[in-house]
Formats: sequence, C-alpha cells, structure tokens
Amino acid sequence: MKLTLEDRVTGCLVGAAVGDALGGPVEGWSPEQITERHGGRVRGIVGPFYENWRTARPIAPYHKGDGYVTDDTLMTHALVRVYGTVRDHLDAYSVADHLVPDLIGTPRWIPELEAEALPLQRIFLAEKWIVARLHYGHVDPREAGVGNIVNCGAAMYMAPVGVVNAGNPAAAYTEALEVAAPHQSSYGREAAGVFAAAVAAAFRPGATPRSVVDDALALAKDGTRAAIEAVCEVAVKHDDFESALAPLREAVAPFDTVGPEYRQPSLGARRPSRLHSIEELPVALGMLLVGGGDFHDTVLGAVNYGRDCDSIATMGGAIAGVLGGAAGVPAEWSEKVARASKLDLTTPADELAVVTREVFDRDVIRRREHETAFAALADVS
Repeated sequence: MKLTLEDRVTGCLVGAAVGDALGGPVEGWSPEQITERHGGRVRGIVGPFYENWRTARPIAPYHKGDGYVTDDTLMTHALVRVYGTVRDHLDAYSVADHLVPDLIGTPRWIPELEAEALPLQRIFLAEKWIVARLHYGHVDPREAGVGNIVNCGAAMYMAPVGVVNAGNPAAAYTEALEVAAPHQSSYGREAAGVFAAAVAAAFRPGATPRSVVDDALALAKDGTRAAIEAVCEVAVKHDDFESALAPLREAVAPFDTVGPEYRQPSLGARRPSRLHSIEELPVALGMLLVGGGDFHDTVLGAVNYGRDCDSIATMGGAIAGVLGGAAGVPAEWSEKVARASKLDLTTPADELAVVTREVFDRDVIRRREHETAFAALADVS
C-alpha cells in the first residue's frame, strides 16, 4: 500500500515521541548498566531507573520512564506550533519571535514533572540558552548560538524542518541550519541540518535506510560527515542491534568529545570543532541501517545503546517513522506513551502535514515567479 504524505508525517512525529519515551528512563547509562537494571535488554516501555526517582540523583525531580516523553518531544511540538503560526519556511528570527515566547509564556503539561508548567522549567540549560540570549540578551538571532555548549540540543527537535521540506534534503539542511542558529554553533548546528536532511530524504519515493544515509552524507561537512561514514561503515556489517552496540560506540568514539563516561564529560567536551561530531546522529543513522529501517529494531537498538539514548531514539524513530508510516510504529507503544504523557501525539502531525502542503504551494508560486523573471532577464523562451 502506498503511504500518503499524512501517513509519513504521523509516523515521523509519533515515532520520534515513542523513541524519546522509550529512551528516557535509561538515558545516561551504559548498555551493561541497562542490562543489569532491567535483567536484560529493554524491549519496550520501562519504569524509572531508580524507584526513588523523586530524590535520586542525577534523576530528580524528573519522572523519566513509564511512557513519559522528555524535552526532545516538548521542543519538537513547540517547533510544530511555530510552523503552525508562521505557515511558511522558518528562519532564526522565527525562533526569537515565536519559539521563545512559547517557551516562557504558555504553561503546558510537562509529563516528567507531572504538572502544568512553563516549558522553560523543563528544558536543559543548553536550551535555556536560547531564552537567555534572545529574550534577555537581545542578541542577533543568527548569531545567538555561538558560545553555547555544543551538543544535540538543536538537532533533537529538527524533524519538523525535514517534514516541511519533504523530499528535498538540501532545502531541509539549509533551513535547519538557519533555525538552529540561535541555539547552536559548530557541529551541533551541523547535526541539526543533517538530521533535518535525513528526515526529508526519507520522504523520497523508494527511499531506503541506505539512500537516507547517502543523502545525508552528500550534505554533511567536516567531523559530522566523517563520523557518519565511520559509524555506517560498521553498521552495515550487523543485522542485529545486540552485536552492533559496542562496535558502533567504538566507531563514533574518536569524534565524540564527551568521552567514555557519559556523566563525567572530558574537559574538552562540547566545545566547537571542525573535527568532531555529536554522538547521537551518527549512531541513530547506524541503528537505522542495522534495523533495516524497521521502527521496532531501530528504536530498540538506539535505546539499548544507552548514553544519550532518548535523543538517539528520537532521531532514529523519526526517520524510521517516515519510512514505515504511522502503521510502522507499534500501537501498543504509541497509545501508552500518549496516555501516560497526557499528550495528543497525532494532532501536531495533522497540523504539520497541512502546513507542509501550504508551504509547498507557496514554493511552487515563488519558483514560477522566479522562472518568469529569469526568462525575461535572460531572454530565455
């Protein structure tokens, strides 16, 4: 059965949220620690790593587990709302004019806090940076990301940019670099562009995990490109995530600045560099190859990898969700995540699909106007 645009958009956003929720409770731990805690590999939605999560460090006060989404999904949905307001391509000023007010001015249900609160009260310090720089510092939005720690904070919520540019990876890459500018610089901003491109590439007719990776590599620069190449070269040798966990970590380690102990970053961690890459995107693409694009296998591979696995599974889930459509995301997972998180996971996708069609129509008009103008200018018949 041919998948519709709407099917794929739903698969993307619901898939990203499900990956986020499955990875949340084991974020920050190693595969060995995850196995010890759960008596084996994680195969679905699990509870918090610590039973006393309300007070246990470094988890408190967040309820991570039981199907609760994290800031990855909260930021993704916030960006969808920006698209719903602008109803066109976004730029750095869209973040200042719309995303920041959303984060600081509208209380929303925050699953991990089990309360209604401003999104600003949940997002990580690297995301609070956007508010500090734009709302309080009045920095040029196109330059505000410079100086922030370099991490996956911008990349983790760039799936909507890929959706709006469905089938056009180059356009998604360019737009995501602009949207990420107030948030990130260096390889953090680059990863945002490449992830959006991968999502857009997954919408192409006949797209496969390999074609998605190839389209991403065609645009990726510097350490990000090298890291994706290294990880994916290893990934194609595996068809089961169990055997791929250690090899993928070994492949990405030379490019990752955090170091072997995720909760004890090295002194050089998260600093700008043309030689390095975030860990999350290359591993997500690697697990996409290992899982053959299957949502179930891609996401569970990402989750059991550990470290920043909620973001890895968010990215892998988004891309696999586009490839397989909404039906590819196990309903038992998506329904439980929506119920536990008290979030409507499908309406944002419905809204983004409508906006995507509107933006495409605008792009066609703009392109034809350009063709007409150029034809008159260059005397082209």
